[in-house]
Amino acid sequence: MPPGPADRGPPRPGGNKPLGDRGERLAAGFLADRGWVILHRNFRIGHREIDLVARRDEVVAFVEVKTRGGLGYGHPLEAITRKKRREIQQVAAAWIEAHGSPGDVYRFDAVAILLPVGGAPVIEHVEDAWRVW
Repeated sequence: MPPGPADRGPPRPGGNKPLGDRGERLAAGFLADRGWVILHRNFRIGHREIDLVARRDEVVAFVEVKTRGGLGYGHPLEAITRKKRREIQQVAAAWIEAHGSPGDVYRFDAVAILLPVGGAPVIEHVEDAWRVW
């Protein structure tokens, strides 16, 4: 049976931006609590961006955050398409050129956040979610 409107969560005033912003704040806090230092939020090159750039020791993670109010549109990580990964990789290359250091190890992580109505956020961090180098 396909998901129905109740599975999608309530409509959000102002569209998805407030939901996404909240998810990025939650993800940054989640990572910081686990020893990551947030180097940049919403690092942009043109219209493309990386939600979070985080460091722990020599590892620099380019983090895509996806937030949903429910599973009616699928799991949040399903929204990280091949096209989106390519865009993130392009921005990551620019970040490395501008801010990278010898000895850094780079990877792409993803954070999925579910914000169920009346429930606590559910946060899933996928380390090394995809590779290109």
